[in-house]
Amino acid sequence: MSEPCKLSFYKAHTDVKTEIPIFSQKVQAGFPSPAEDHVDRKLDLNELLIKNKAATFFVKVEGMSMENAHIFHDDILVVDRSLTAKSGQIIVAVLENEFTVKRILFKEGLHYLVPENPQFPLIKVDDYPDFQIWGVVTYIIHNANK
Repeated sequence: MSEPCKLSFYKAHTDVKTEIPIFSQKVQAGFPSPAEDHVDRKLDLNELLIKNKAATFFVKVEGMSMENAHIFHDDILVVDRSLTAKSGQIIVAVLENEFTVKRILFKEGLHYLVPENPQFPLIKVDDYPDFQIWGVVTYIIHNANK
């Protein structure tokens, strides 16, 4: 089995709006362009990140098994439990009473948890009677300067 993931869970609080300025000018990832001096509107992060308030949780990651998917230790995952997982998506699962975050793969009638780090093994979940998809990861929040 994979390394034990020690995930910390937090319920999404959407009662208070958290609005921050959003510029109408897009940021160029290539050559720089002149900055726009005004804010077009405000963006509520809840509006952006949470589609189903009752089924959305924040999960803090501990471990390295998903680094090649740009999920790092101490990142926060936004997880929606109301979504049905599709092959190739990143999910939070319960395997043998432990939470883990992996990519789910459905192949030839079998189910696999796929780590995004070659140091960790592929897990054929059909070999484990205690397996459950807990939710689908919709967003990853991490510090860009780490």
